[in-house]
This record gives sequence, C-alpha cells and structure tokens, in this order.
Amino acid sequence: MNTVFFCEPSESLRQNIAAYYKDSEEFSIRLFADKESLKKALPERPDAVVIDMDAGSMRDLTTSLPSPRPKTILTSRRMGDEIEEVLSTLTFDKVVYKPYSLHDLTAELRALLLVPERIKVMGNKSVDERLSNIFIRAGIPPQIKGYQYLRHAVKLAINEPDLVNNITKRLYPSVAEHFETTPSKVERAIRHAIEVAWSRGKIENINAIFGTKIYGKGDKPTNGELIALVADKMVIEMM
Repeated sequence: MNTVFFCEPSESLRQNIAAYYKDSEEFSIRLFADKESLKKALPERPDAVVIDMDAGSMRDLTTSLPSPRPKTILTSRRMGDEIEEVLSTLTFDKVVYKPYSLHDLTAELRALLLVPERIKVMGNKSVDERLSNIFIRAGIPPQIKGYQYLRHAVKLAINEPDLVNNITKRLYPSVAEHFETTPSKVERAIRHAIEVAWSRGKIENINAIFGTKIYGKGDKPTNGELIALVADKMVIEMM
C-alpha cells in the first residue's frame, strides 16, 4: 500500500478526500491543511505528496521534500503565466487543475506509483540487463557517466512516457537528483555518450538492435530522440 500525503487548504475538499479513500486498499492517506503541518510529517517519507498551490510557498515546500523525493502532484485553480512561472523553476511529476475528480486524481497516482512496480515485476532481467546490452552494442562505454545517466533516463521514461516531452524541465532534473549532480551536467554527459558511440562507427549495430535502418552515417540522434526510441522499444518488448 502506498502512502499519500495531501496538503489541501479547503476543509470541504479534505473531507471528500478522506471519505473517498476511507476503504482504499491501494492508498493510505494523510491530510494536512497547510504546508507547515505537512513539512513536520515529511520525515516519515510518503510515497507521494499532493500539494495545492494555495497551501503556501511552493519553493519553500518542495525544497523540504526528503530524498529520494516522493512523487509530487501540484493541484491548482490557476493557469497561464502564474502557474507557468512556478513550473519553470520547480519540479513536479504532474499538474492537476481544479476542479478535478478524485477518480481522475487516483488514476494519476496509479500511473506514478503502481506502473513502475508493474514494469519491475515484468522484467528485471529486465530493464537493466537489456539496457546495458543496447548501450554497449551501440558503442557507449559503461565507464562514462553518460552511460549511467542514459540508462536511468530511459527507465524513468519507461515509467512515465510524458517525460520525453519535457526533458529539460523534468527528465534531466530527475536524473540529476538521483545522481546528486546538476541537470546541465546530465545533459552534457548524455550528449557526450552519444558522440562517443557515433565516433566509434557502430551505426549498423544500432540499426540491428531496432530491426530497421534508423540512422545512416551522417545521422546522429539528439538526447531526447535516443531516450524516447530506447524507452519505446523496451515498453513494446515488455507488453
């Protein structure tokens, strides 16, 4: 059972949340009216935190999240420039706009928390061994940092496909957090790993892995293209 903390200033909505999850066998929930009470409970390490934007300073709250960081969902009635400013500086796994249904919110929690576990069960010869095989055949040496960053980035993209559409603001920061480095270093290391592979001329190995001619001698994928391509292949193999 996954533990989810809700930071929700609306008393009526907190009551609805409590009633909805009362008999849940998937989620154990705790409710907080403001960020200060939530922050005191964060050392208990919840699996996910659902934070309303009106609960207080988002920067102050998100920097208080324990490491490894729980999955975080931001809820808000605000749109446009106001919320874009928040999302440009902070990392959230998902944004859910109010009014939302608890059925839909539960689906988002399942996607964040339960799908990764399903993938883990389906194949842990799985993901790690298969990814190692792909990257080594592609000419990416395992001793360079970009190899490790690429492998983790693909695993994140398998669990949450939307990440490949938001690489700079979400995927790189998530990889950087895991390895305790910076998003810019993650980006550079992955780009370097791809350049090493292409300089070794193992293009035909790449095409053989995917069963079709994807790249020619003059082609070289971007970081995002390679991550998306490998993640998609892994998902298809595990279906």
